Amino acid sequence: MIKLLSPITALGRFVRLSIHGLGAFTRLLFAILARSGIALKRPGLVSQQIHFIGNYSLLIIAISGLFVGFVLGLQGYYTLSRYGSEEALGLLVALSLSRELGPVVTALLFAGRAGTSLTAEIGLMKAGEQLTAMEVMAVDPIRRVLVPRFWGGMIAMPILAAVFSAVGVIGGWIVGVPMIGIDPGSFWSQMQSGVDIFDDVLNGVIKSIVFGLVVTLIALYTGWTAKATPEGVSRATTRTVVAGSLAVLGLDFLLTALMFSN
Repeated sequence: MIKLLSPITALGRFVRLSIHGLGAFTRLLFAILARSGIALKRPGLVSQQIHFIGNYSLLIIAISGLFVGFVLGLQGYYTLSRYGSEEALGLLVALSLSRELGPVVTALLFAGRAGTSLTAEIGLMKAGEQLTAMEVMAVDPIRRVLVPRFWGGMIAMPILAAVFSAVGVIGGWIVGVPMIGIDPGSFWSQMQSGVDIFDDVLNGVIKSIVFGLVVTLIALYTGWTAKATPEGVSRATTRTVVAGSLAVLGLDFLLTALMFSN
């Protein structure tokens, strides 16, 4: 009888911990939003985090976008050449980047680069009892530490996604026009006429904002709840990458189904 109940007990424990974690995650989000007034009173704190999160991630985002554009240019040309539609290469590259690859790949890189740094920073502050020292000095650590980092990630993520998409389009042009020999006028005209600002670009911006919110909040939550030990901090950074990547892929499916279902 005990052997039959052990899987049920494990499942119940998993469900209970999942619900508890989701509740704590939601409470932290509302606590951050309730204390977000400091972002308007002291915008310098947010700008510092935008520089820390965005500027230090810019190089890897730009290089990744360039090579993704290269690959899209090659694969798109080989596919379109079967149907005699090589001139639509610019449209294919722009739609792929603005709708999907730009926001998604940027969010995955963002989780691996900026998310882990945020988690490690907050986890080390917790391990070094700096957060406790703030509470002793009557300084709210959520207001002073988490809020600027939250809004810094929210603002930096759409900008990085736009840079990724723009550099990716340039990479597709380099492969398509100078290397393969597609007419440059056809490359840009097809892109200009086929990409819609609201249906394509705006939806990609909305995706990047949602991904930035979720990945940044996951990074802050895992650092905030990490055990105050070196092993706890290392495990928290690993959880940030895993949970952030899975959340981005799952949300991408849901958002795509909602945006392009009509």
